[in-house]
Amino acid sequence: MNLATTQSQKVFTVPVGGGLFTNDAAAVGSGMAFLVGELEKRDPRLLEPLQSVTWQRDIVAKTGGGWVDFTSNTFVDYATTGGNESGIIGGETNDIPIMQANMNKDVYKVFNFANILKVPFVDQQKLQGIGRSLDDILDKGIRLNYNKSIDNVVYNGLPSFKIYGLMNNPVVTAASAANGAISGTPLWLNKTPDEILDDVNAVINATWAASEYDLTGMANHILIPPTQYAFLVGRKVSSAGNISILQFLLENNIGKNQGRELYIAPSRWCTGAGVGSTDRMVAYVNDDDRVNFDLPVPLSRVMTQSQVTEMAYLTAYAAQLGQVKFLYSQCARYVDGI
Repeated sequence: MNLATTQSQKVFTVPVGGGLFTNDAAAVGSGMAFLVGELEKRDPRLLEPLQSVTWQRDIVAKTGGGWVDFTSNTFVDYATTGGNESGIIGGETNDIPIMQANMNKDVYKVFNFANILKVPFVDQQKLQGIGRSLDDILDKGIRLNYNKSIDNVVYNGLPSFKIYGLMNNPVVTAASAANGAISGTPLWLNKTPDEILDDVNAVINATWAASEYDLTGMANHILIPPTQYAFLVGRKVSSAGNISILQFLLENNIGKNQGRELYIAPSRWCTGAGVGSTDRMVAYVNDDDRVNFDLPVPLSRVMTQSQVTEMAYLTAYAAQLGQVKFLYSQCARYVDGI
């Protein structure tokens, strides 16, 4: 090997196959740039935006029915005629009550949802070269948008259309939380575990009483803001206790005593949902016989066409969304100021 050195550069001469192969500084630099690209470790995952969709947890969706403008439910009330309400008669009684039924129907709106998926031909071919499908990427985006639209309708509704959700329905009775005896404030962060339990039992008992003490009308699902939920999870009942306040509430509420399992969950939609932008606790019966909403047509591809002038494929997605239906408003309650 011959080594020649100058002030401007170093030249390495290496015998290869009986001849000489020379790399100067410029060749070495460009070669290293190539190696950096080749030695890159690429994560094959496609990292999507952070998002939260919880409507599947908090309400029952009734699917099917096809393309419609409205959905409806039929209700019936019973009453008897005459002055003998109890129906107890004697041997010569002529005042025998006659049963009557009063039927009525509630009608609910249905909204159309649509998004367009556009796949440019050139972009599609480019992405195929690196193993990705633009169609799949955009399909995921549309489905995320669809689920977030349902989330908004379920929790907040569309107030401009006088359509309301779980958090703000005017048919549901709302009340302010009681002040703590020691703190003098309704905020849970300043209340004792017993005072928080009193708030939970009060709202459960209110739904039970309003439902004529029918256990199926006793609230079994409570939503609270994430801040209050984190407080319940992170604090023990007392310095000598070994369970969190949340566990204390789940094991000692009136519903548990009556064989009704209580579920308490965090919901960002509760933050500022109360009167005066206060935090709200929402209690209701999470059952399709008490509250639900319709999805007459789940999200589906309805048509696809090629657009020659734009060199792209267009696919239409469509669905239908109903509104939240409190079939029995007495089975739900709002408590503000927690």
